[in-house]
Parts: sequence; C-alpha cells; structure tokens
Amino acid sequence: MNASTYDSQMTPKGGPLLRLDDIRKVFYTDEVETHALSGIHMDIRRGEYISIAGPSGCGKSTLLSIIGLLDSPSDGEYILNGKPVAKLSLSDRARIRNREIGFIFQAFNLIGDLSVYENVELPLSYRDMSASERRQRVEEALHRVGMVHRMKHFPSQLSGGQQQRVAVARAVAGNPSVLLADEPTGNLDSTNGEAVMNLLRELHHAGATICMVTHDPRYAKYADRTFHLFDGQVVEEDHSPKAEQELEESGFKV
Repeated sequence: MNASTYDSQMTPKGGPLLRLDDIRKVFYTDEVETHALSGIHMDIRRGEYISIAGPSGCGKSTLLSIIGLLDSPSDGEYILNGKPVAKLSLSDRARIRNREIGFIFQAFNLIGDLSVYENVELPLSYRDMSASERRQRVEEALHRVGMVHRMKHFPSQLSGGQQQRVAVARAVAGNPSVLLADEPTGNLDSTNGEAVMNLLRELHHAGATICMVTHDPRYAKYADRTFHLFDGQVVEEDHSPKAEQELEESGFKV
C-alpha cells in the first residue's frame, strides 16, 4: 500500500478513526527485555477527546509515538482511517504524519531561527500547496490560538504559554485527522497550563479529534474518555462522572 492509496480512503461510516488491537512494544538492550506496552486495545472515534493518563514510565509516550507513526509496535495491529499502517514504507509514514496527524510536544519544538509565521508554515511547505493557500492556513491557525499579532516574532521573544500556542497553531494548520498532545502543559506554570488546556477544549468543541498524554489527573478530566496506563497496560477506561469525584478525593481541584 502506498500513501496515495491510503490518503484516498476515508474512515468507514460509524467506524473508529484509529484502532489499536493487542499492541505490544518490547525494547531490547543487551540481554534485557523491557516490555513497555503489553496488550493495548483502544478505539478513538472522530471528534473524540481522549486522554492517556498514568505515572511517569508507564508507557504513555511510547504509545503516543506508535499512534503518531514515529515508532512501530513489536506486535499487534494498528488501523488508521480504516487501513493498517504496518506495511507502509518510511516515506509513506512520513507523508501520512504530515497530512493526517498534528503533533503538540511538551518542549514546543519550535525552530529558533524561524519566525512564528515560518514555524507554522513549515509543515505545509512539504505539501503540494500554493503560497497563497499556505498563508491563508497559517493566518487562520494563528487566529484560532490568538497569536496573529505575534506572527513576525521569534520563539525567544515569546513566553512559554505563547510558544505552546504557536505549537498548537502549527499542529492544526494542516487540518489533521487527529491531534496528538504529549504532556502539552509539562513545561508551563499552572496559569499557562490551564490556558492551553482551555484552548484544546475549544478546538475539540470545534470538531477536533484529540489524543492527549498526561500524568496530571487535573488535566485528564478535560477528556471525554481516559485510558489509565500502569506498567504498559490499560488498567482502567473511565468515561463517567465518577472520575471527577475520584480526583477530588485524591486532593485535586476539579
């Protein structure tokens, strides 16, 4: 299967946008086997807001890397937009990442020598897209995150919260099928963290599909459903008001 064939396929009506079936990931170091993920089953439908929660080292970021096609599972099947991705070449995976997946990283990952505008535009430059269409998409994305007035600034001239807003704009400019957020508040203070979480919630209300990794139960509550990971396994899936009660009992303000 090539990426052109893949891109031409739409998610089957009523089916999940992505499905993970018995996903396992084993890392080998000398004679040591580390089982990072063990038997993960997960469906995410278009328009859902999913959080993957758990303590550090439980496999959250490894799972997100597999969902984002940055890594491959050792075993199991991953279906994205109704098609398996296991047999895709590296170049096809890169093309699908560019078109189907928007990434929001904990460390922002903005390029210091590029302006805000250029950072948001960069992923679009790898598409067959006119300069006028790129400009329209960049300006619309920056408007959505409230950063149009900063488009000529450089990352070093922005606060951490502003940099993360630019990173969100970069992720949504390409109109991806799913947004993957890896600890998006991890490098922010509580005020900016709440602001970024509110921004993601607004994007979700506008129709975005979001899969977010977090170790903070205060932010997991923003999602429609939460998958709790522990030692590489899903130990609980929560999508009921009980979650907020448990957060309050744990000492977190909901």
